[in-house]
Amino acid sequence: MPKAPVPKKHRIFTMPFANVYPFLVAKAEKKGRTKAEVDEIIRWLTGYTAKGLEKQLKAQTDFETFFADAPKLNPKRKLITGLICGYRVEEIEDPLMREIRYLDKLVDELAKGRAMGKILRET
Repeated sequence: MPKAPVPKKHRIFTMPFANVYPFLVAKAEKKGRTKAEVDEIIRWLTGYTAKGLEKQLKAQTDFETFFADAPKLNPKRKLITGLICGYRVEEIEDPLMREIRYLDKLVDELAKGRAMGKILRET
C-alpha cells in the first residue's frame, strides 16, 4: 500500500532568519524607524537577549529553529490581531506561521508609526 505524501514544509520555515532580518530592518528604516526598535520588537516577542539574537543571526538559524529555541515567547503576543498578507493573524492555524506573521505584523505597526508602547502591548 502506498504511503500518504508527507506535507511539505512552507519554504519560509527552512529559510535562515538572518536572510529576512535585513528586510525587516529596511521596512522600518524606510519609514524613519530604527534597527534598535526592530531588535526590541524581536526580543519582546521571543525572549532573546541582544547577544542571543546576534548569535541566532550569525548561526544562520532557520525560522523553525529560531522560534523553537526562543527563550520565552511573550504571552502578550496573543493580543496581536489584524490583517497581514491578506490573512487575519489571529486565525492562522499553523503555530509557526502564526509566530512568523506576528513578527511581520509588529514590524508593520512600527513602520506605520505606531508608538512602541502600543506595539509591545503595554497599554
